[in-house]
Amino acid sequence: MKLLRMLFIALLCYGWIHAAAASDTGAAAQTILDGLEHQYAGRSFSATFTQTSVMTALDISETASGRAWFSHPGKMKWQYLEPERHDIITNGTTLWIYRPDENQVMRGDATPFFASGAGGAFLSDISKLRDNFTVTITESTDQWVELQLDAPPDNPDIQTIRIQVTQKDFQIQTVATVNTIGDVTRFELSDIRFLELPDDWFEFAVPPGTSVIDMN
Repeated sequence: MKLLRMLFIALLCYGWIHAAAASDTGAAAQTILDGLEHQYAGRSFSATFTQTSVMTALDISETASGRAWFSHPGKMKWQYLEPERHDIITNGTTLWIYRPDENQVMRGDATPFFASGAGGAFLSDISKLRDNFTVTITESTDQWVELQLDAPPDNPDIQTIRIQVTQKDFQIQTVATVNTIGDVTRFELSDIRFLELPDDWFEFAVPPGTSVIDMN
């Protein structure tokens, strides 16, 4: 589980003909972004997730699963149920990582961890995709399209994000992030539900007797 935490905190022309093709692809990518923003921007939603994290240099992989909640702007709650219970919660300002089996919570400023788009942060503010990444289409079928989002060279955490989106209703099916040293974190999302979530859902009250570790 240390690997999952590391990867999570740590958490997408040649010639005239090619230039024309690139222009068409760019326009199609913008259309998909328009659909994503219409579906997700400013809306709260939850999803069941399966996470696979790969530390490429060491050829190590781990999996986990649970449910997550997102609300604009910048609010997230990841509740890991397997292989062990822990919660990652942010109200957009403070980050808490709660491990009940260890009776411990780590607490710190959320900005350094999520400002670059790591940790699935863009899911709580889908407009970050258009603003912070260069977007192209890498693959497409009748059912889904895959977007590749390339981060600017000065992004300290993220190199690329790949998002698979359904063609019919712009539902996000998978998200794969590649960090600057090649490690990959992939989320498969299912049972997506749009719903109203109160602000206090993204707060955390430290249980009595719980050890608090400040990360800043």
